[in-house]
Amino acid sequence: MKALKKIDKTQRFLIIIILVYCTIVAVRNPAFLSLTTLFNMVRSSAGTTILAMGVLVVMISGGIDVSFPAIAIFGGYTSLRLCMSLQIESLFVTFLISIAIGILLGLINAALINVLKLEPFIITLATASVFFGIMTILIGTKNVGASDLPEQFRALSSAKIFTTLNEHGAPIGLSVFIIPVVLCVLLTYFILHKTLIGKGIFAMGCNNEAAKRAGFNVPLLRFFIYGYAGFLGGIMGIIYIASTNSVNPVSLVGTEMSVIACVVIGGAKPSGGYGRIFGTLLGVILYYLFKQTLIYLGLSASWQDFFMGIVLLFSIISTSYQNRIRNRKNFIYTE
Repeated sequence: MKALKKIDKTQRFLIIIILVYCTIVAVRNPAFLSLTTLFNMVRSSAGTTILAMGVLVVMISGGIDVSFPAIAIFGGYTSLRLCMSLQIESLFVTFLISIAIGILLGLINAALINVLKLEPFIITLATASVFFGIMTILIGTKNVGASDLPEQFRALSSAKIFTTLNEHGAPIGLSVFIIPVVLCVLLTYFILHKTLIGKGIFAMGCNNEAAKRAGFNVPLLRFFIYGYAGFLGGIMGIIYIASTNSVNPVSLVGTEMSVIACVVIGGAKPSGGYGRIFGTLLGVILYYLFKQTLIYLGLSASWQDFFMGIVLLFSIISTSYQNRIRNRKNFIYTE
């Protein structure tokens, strides 16, 4: 009962949509209700879920980051090319290189925001192009096919936690990508809800000046926030390459709006101060349901944007309404 009380109206709305949509798809095509569909969704949504955790933290703080796809591909592609040139066969080292690059680029974002005192959206919009340009100049944009990938990437791509047989007797399995996803979600939850840093992040989103007066070092918190987003981007870069079993360095460009939409649909306030991990996960689930199952309804992929737009609109309206109700209860007047 306590868990149900923590679910706000926006999240209940999303749960209802997911259940109704799944029911409609299952009635139209019973093949939807299978472990194959579930395992495919877990695998394909892993990278987006990891990035969404970083976007959630940034958005709660009152900021916005649109450079995370550039950071992810910079970290992943650079570590891949280094592994290939230096013949590094350790997946752990590969992750470390990508994560280090992600954190560095995230810290650059934070430094520019702190020094220039400009909106994070403007700064990260510019750095996204700068980061991608640097990667293009220094590393290149050569496609790497499955046959050219180092063994550690191919091993990660095919690794399963467990395997079973589907309804046709073919082997299927749950990808190991679920492990970094769960760890990143749990780490984000711990940071936001179990640490003083998390309290500072929420305080920043509500009011920067109030956060400073409460004793929080806002510039230092900003370094942590964007560094953490870069950290998750570095992880995602490796997951992305392994999940596609190849890499096209320009393929992640333009995906930032989809990830941000998942977070906003989950109930996060674009102005900061509020956001839920569970809501963000529901947003990701809904996004991939539309992306992968419209074919079961006989609809083209172009309908995905329409459905996501409708859900996004209702989520924003719902979040705004709940915020007004909370403000009235606290005797805060808003236009």
